[in-house]
Amino acid sequence: MKQEKKSFRHESLQDAQSIEKILAAISESLGKGKLKFSDEEDEIIFQPEGLMKLKLTAAQDGNEQRFNIKVNWQLDSDKLKNKTIKVEH
Repeated sequence: MKQEKKSFRHESLQDAQSIEKILAAISESLGKGKLKFSDEEDEIIFQPEGLMKLKLTAAQDGNEQRFNIKVNWQLDSDKLKNKTIKVEH
């Protein structure tokens, strides 16, 4: 059964200490196996398990510096392992 698409987006200005607390809370929640993201407008809850893909990028463009952390995983990953692909020509 295909999962319904749901997303959460939050953007705000924070100081380094506030971002450190947010990242620490994400890390702790990930370790406990339940992530809940919410603000005044929306909420999404994840219960990640199994192997996850981590992608970290960092860049500088003039005066702007940034880094991105992307973590993703698939639900029912066992189903993916059981599929066999056939290529014929």
